Formats: sequence, structure tokens, C-alpha cells
Amino acid sequence: MDMAVEAAVIKQHLIDPEICIRCNTCEATCPVGAITHDDNNYVVRADVCNGCMACISPCPTGSIDNWRTMPLARAYTIEEQLTWEELPPELPPDALAAEGVAPSADAVPPTTPAAPVEPGTQAFRSAQYGATVPPWSAAHPYTNLFPPKSPTEATVVGNFNCTEAGFENETHHVVLDFGSMPFPVLEGQSIGIIPPGTDALGKEHHARQYSIASPRNGERPGYNNLALTVKRVTTDHDGNAVRGIASNFVCDLKVGDKVQVVGPFGSSFLMPNHPRSHIVMICTGTGSAPMRAMTEWRRRLRSSGKFEGGKLMLFFGARTQQELPYFGPLQNLPKDFIDINLAFSRTAGQPKRYVQDLMRERAADLAALLRDGSGHFYVCGLKSMEEGVVMALRDIASEAGLDWDTVGAALQREGRLHLETY
Repeated sequence: MDMAVEAAVIKQHLIDPEICIRCNTCEATCPVGAITHDDNNYVVRADVCNGCMACISPCPTGSIDNWRTMPLARAYTIEEQLTWEELPPELPPDALAAEGVAPSADAVPPTTPAAPVEPGTQAFRSAQYGATVPPWSAAHPYTNLFPPKSPTEATVVGNFNCTEAGFENETHHVVLDFGSMPFPVLEGQSIGIIPPGTDALGKEHHARQYSIASPRNGERPGYNNLALTVKRVTTDHDGNAVRGIASNFVCDLKVGDKVQVVGPFGSSFLMPNHPRSHIVMICTGTGSAPMRAMTEWRRRLRSSGKFEGGKLMLFFGARTQQELPYFGPLQNLPKDFIDINLAFSRTAGQPKRYVQDLMRERAADLAALLRDGSGHFYVCGLKSMEEGVVMALRDIASEAGLDWDTVGAALQREGRLHLETY
């Protein structure tokens, strides 16, 4: 028997470390847990990836869309991939032949998808309902105009604390001006900031991704600028003291400072342009950035006197009022313009309340918007909120007599439910 023909060969899925901005979108999206990371790289486990392609479209940079034909026995290990600074080249035909792989052999994923699970036995997975396409009426986005290897420069023209003064983990509203360099953005897109300096290994820092908090015509209308909402990181998830490299760099910027910017990124988490569309915004902390952008764009359209928009609903959560960005400006928005619902989980003497609790209290209103094909739902914030929010939508739909499998599939297919969690 010709062993060359029989040798196993795969199309190994790899992530380009030169392009990846370490935004965690791929790992959060992967339905089988094939993607992992360390402080250096995001990588794909060859023995777990089933080639389902679920991670391809959500990736903002395209770094996820790389493949290498490899003998199965020589598939790149996680340990190898974590050390890479660039992708290895394709193996030439003679190298494949030397490994016992016939040139005509078909490359297959290292594993095959699991057998279908009987209805009612599969664990709830919120990510499967997140859309990877934009609303049909969304404006056309421009993406990857400035990749990590060729960043552009912006000048800081504003930086102020947008949480209660004196709070140690303050959140900053930072305004960047691009001068004469075109940098078109839409609400829901993001950019990458490259902090200066090197890491402990002497490597230049990777870009950190931040959602844009201003509308398409700029933080200052008619100017080539944009705003970011950045929380100063001083502790990790376990409460240990740590100084976030990029967040502290951005929060400490002074007017006149220059920053290196890559992007813009994002082609699906976009607001509908159709004026009668309804928008439900569900967020925590700095997940409010794209919601502020959408709200401000609708507010500017409304102020023109020629715009009759659909409903705006906001479900906004934070530990305390003091930690909630833009609390003051929110109070000044007209009640007939936006329906604001605030949840605080650490208010002294008060029970813990989360955004999904408020959603259940407004079940009748949300059920009507789930029924309405013009209803759009946006979720942005910590990953831990995602499942609770989508389960709340499922329960609201079911209690209203709607079939969630049908509704959830339609929301995903039509670009009406967008999940951007981290």
C-alpha cells in the first residue's frame, strides 16, 4: 500500500500574530473552545477545531482567516504557536511529500463536528444567537484602513473623567483628532490604540481595542475626530493590584499628546439607518461606548426637526451610580427621546439589581420589539452579562407566546441581535 496516499493531512487553522489585536472575539465566539491565549498570542487547538468557521466573520481584523496544509502528525502545537511573532510559511510540495503526504491528498479538519444533540438536552449557548451580519439598512463601514504594521497618528484634544470625581477606578472620555488624515467611522465600530514601550520580553506592545463613543460625524460635529470611553484598570478580576498598560496610558494622556491608532474595526455591530427602527441597548460599564454613539447620532438627527425615529431603550448597569459613565448627561436626555433603565449591583443598603432584572420588569415592551422586525438589540459589556441577557430575552419571548428558537434564529439571521462582550 502507498503510505504517502494514506498519510493524514489537515488544513490547520492559525491566527496571524502580526495582525491580531488580541480583542478576544474569536475565543468568545468559538462554540467548541478551540481557541485559547496567553499574554503573547491567540492560538487554535488543532485537535479541537472542527472547521465550523463560526469565528471567521466576527474577527475585526481578518487575522483569524489563515490556514496551513499540514501532516496531522506535524500539526503546530499550542506551545509553538504561543511563541510566534509571524505565521510560518506554507510547506512546499516536496516537504509534504517527505512527510508521506501525497500532493493530491485532501486536507480535512483535525476533528469532525459532534453529532447533533437532541432538542432540549443541549446547554444554552448565548453566542449562537449573536448576529455576524449588520442590519440591512446599516451604512457601509470602512475597516482596516490602518493595520498594526502601518498605524496612523491622532492628537488628543480632550480627556476628562466621566464618572463621579474622585472615584479611584475612574472612566475617561478621550477625544482624538486625526487632522487631515481621513478616518471614517460608524457607531458600533472600534479602533486600536498602541501603547508605547515594550513588554517584559522586550516586544513592542500590541494594540488594545476600544469601542468608539461618538457618532459618525465626530465628537465635535463636522470635525475629523472621535471619542473613546476607557476605564482605568488598577485591579485584575481577582481583585489583585495590577496596572493596565493601555488603559492607564490612555487615561493619563494630556491634550496635545500623540497616539498611534489602528483600524477602524467592525462591520456588523452597526446601528440601522432606517429611521423607524427601534434600538434596545443593553450594556455595563464601558460597554456604554457604542450605545452613547448610537444615542448621540439619533439625538442629532432628531434635533434637525426632520427625523421621526423609532424607540430607543437603554438598560445600563454598573456596581454603583458613581461608577456609571455619563450618569449626569443621561439625566438630561428627554424622556420622550430615550427610555432609560439603570441597574446598580453594589449600592449600600439596596438589593443587587442587574440589567437582566430590569429587562424582565419591562417584558411587555421588549416582547413587542421582539415581534417587530424593526426591533434591534445590542449587548455590550463584560462577558459574564451575555448569557443572562440572552436568557432574559428568551424567557420574555416564551412568556409572550413566541417560539424562542424561531425568534432567536431570526434575530441572528437578520442582524438584529448583536453581542459584543469581553
